[in-house]
Amino acid sequence: MSWLKILGAVIVGALLLTVGILLGHFAIPKGGNGSGAPSWVQTVGRDLNESLLQSFMDQVESEKIRENLKALASQPHMATTKGDEELVKLLLRRWQDPQIGLDSTSEDVYGAFLSFPDPQRPNSVAVGVPGGGIKIFTTRRSEKNVTADQAHADVVQPYAAYAPPGNPRGRLIYANQGKRSDYQELFNMGINLNGTIAITRYGGTGRADKAVNGAEFGVAGVVVYTDPADINDRRASEEETYPNSWYMPPSGVERGSYNGYFGDLLTPYYPAKEFTYRIKESEIQGIPPIPTQPIGFEDAQTLICNLSGHKAPASWQGSLGCSYHVGPGFRTGGLFPNTSDVQVNVHNQRVIKNSSNVMGFIRGSEEPDRYVLYGNHRDSWVHGAIDPSSGTAVMLEITRVLGKMLKEGKWRPRRSIIFGSWGAEEFGLIGSTEYTEEFYSKLRERSVAYINVDISVFGERPFVLPALLRSCCTIPISAFTAGDGKLCSPPRDVSHSRPSPLPGPESLTPLHPPYSLGSLGAGSDYASFIHYLGITSMDIAYTYDRNKTSARIYPAYHTAFDTFDYADRFIDPGFTSHQAVARTAGNVLLRLADSLVLPLNVSDYGEKLDELYSAAAQGDFLDKLNANNLSLGTDPLKAAIDRFKSVAADFNQRITKLKKEESPSPLQIRMVNDQIMLLERAFLNPQAFPNKYYYSHVIWASKSSDQATFPGLADAYTNALETGDWDQVRKHLTIVVQAVESAASTLEAVA
Repeated sequence: MSWLKILGAVIVGALLLTVGILLGHFAIPKGGNGSGAPSWVQTVGRDLNESLLQSFMDQVESEKIRENLKALASQPHMATTKGDEELVKLLLRRWQDPQIGLDSTSEDVYGAFLSFPDPQRPNSVAVGVPGGGIKIFTTRRSEKNVTADQAHADVVQPYAAYAPPGNPRGRLIYANQGKRSDYQELFNMGINLNGTIAITRYGGTGRADKAVNGAEFGVAGVVVYTDPADINDRRASEEETYPNSWYMPPSGVERGSYNGYFGDLLTPYYPAKEFTYRIKESEIQGIPPIPTQPIGFEDAQTLICNLSGHKAPASWQGSLGCSYHVGPGFRTGGLFPNTSDVQVNVHNQRVIKNSSNVMGFIRGSEEPDRYVLYGNHRDSWVHGAIDPSSGTAVMLEITRVLGKMLKEGKWRPRRSIIFGSWGAEEFGLIGSTEYTEEFYSKLRERSVAYINVDISVFGERPFVLPALLRSCCTIPISAFTAGDGKLCSPPRDVSHSRPSPLPGPESLTPLHPPYSLGSLGAGSDYASFIHYLGITSMDIAYTYDRNKTSARIYPAYHTAFDTFDYADRFIDPGFTSHQAVARTAGNVLLRLADSLVLPLNVSDYGEKLDELYSAAAQGDFLDKLNANNLSLGTDPLKAAIDRFKSVAADFNQRITKLKKEESPSPLQIRMVNDQIMLLERAFLNPQAFPNKYYYSHVIWASKSSDQATFPGLADAYTNALETGDWDQVRKHLTIVVQAVESAASTLEAVA
């Protein structure tokens, strides 16, 4: 009987083995990626398709960008005006196109607090006899039309947005750039500034600060102009300026928002919706407390060249064709009686008007809950061909190519892409800031990076990335595709002058440009993303060689001369520079959206931390710290930075090891990507700068000090030199140490 049991067991075992083999053959997919496997198994480990990236860049057309710009700049489109509303429709139409459109679009509307001149009562600056008598001289109400495309009924008269209405009059003084130190120097000369009218030039400090500083010294009104020395390489005649060159004509006036903060002024930290609490206008900070008006340099010449008083310091002299004096009042024997006063007439109105963001979405395939954002503001002061339409024209070309690839089924990004056309940027980055306020939690939890292309081409000069590719400010993109398909890393800053190819303007042949890599301030829509949300941000532009011109920005900036003709003739003939920006920005966008591991280099942050530390650990700065028992010799800050660098190196090794695996774990990939994404957030401290709206990034917050170290520490140190209060220095040392330690722990192995 025993042998029968043995035989039966063998037969049963054989049958079970056979059934197992059959089940294994027919029921279980072969390998990990068999045809029976779920689709996500086949795609979750895919990486960036370099040939697809090359195809994208091949399809970017300079002529398409030129056509975009011509349409965008065909009429003035100041925020909330008819021209702005027309562009909202244009963007929605393009992004909803069945052949080249995106997955979905939305129009998000905010009630923005804005400032406009009264069209019935033009602002002006006038010279008259004392007692309100006859006006001897009045500045131009609008710029001179020198080309046909300037002429439009909706061109807004020059004004200073948010300057209060009023008609102060008094003796004129010249206050250079309107810095506090400039007014102090006038005071030190023995000049009584009470009740005077100050004329200042652009530059040196923010627009609003020129009036805020003046009011502290008793100044009653401010006039602002652009000096040819600062914008025109000293060229001032009509023959030397536009339309004969790119320089600002004598009648040109730079408009602008005279606002020291960004976001809607009545709803800080909250989206400007109907339900939102609004502060009182009297509680607004950072706007002019006294009437302020910009004028052209031809009118400024008439005023400044007739001033009396002390000769202005050499550093205050400009290029108006005369020796600058500081006043007060006019000289004897000049154009005006020496008893004449100057009156600033401002009739601005502050109103709440609806402003739109136009949003476009491409859904990600593998990680739809991770966002790569790309934005550009839409509104301008007049026609705005360069600022901002050069950026919008580039964005429309990028979305055209990507939309076509999407609709043809050739591509869908790994991560979701969000495009934003921001409204009311010129009034203080309102659209983008309200967006980050409304979607604060979602954006903080899910955003990989923000790419900004505002003015895409500043001038016909070598290619430069003036703001950052996350190198000194946020983590740098680790690779670009050169014309030959090879990968190359951009140099970290100007001092590292090794060449790095980028997509060239006419083809994919490499350029070998100088790079300008530095920290992001608050000059465009990246501000709320980096300073408020801690999202990796970058700003990309093609700009001019600043060694060959002293122009602080392109000369037609914020004037009525910023037209399509100006862009087509003097900024980028052929639009090949625009094409280069579109290829570069699209390259960065696709790498961030499609790379398996986010292509951001965390180790460069260690170098920046070292740089900021070194500035505090030497010279007078260190001596003063030591004298107040704040030694940096073996302090926790140095230890924290060293720890960060060590952890970052280990983190990079983990990524290298992970990339070498044949089938890396999707969970491990997700884990390291989240660590990269959240590194920037680790440097946020909402308590660090209580007096600065939105600024919470310990490394990149704004500062008033010229000390080249951590911003909070720099300002606290400078203040301590004046007041003797070293407790705030100690506090900011703690803030920095905590932030660096937090960042290091973010990159540590989870388990």
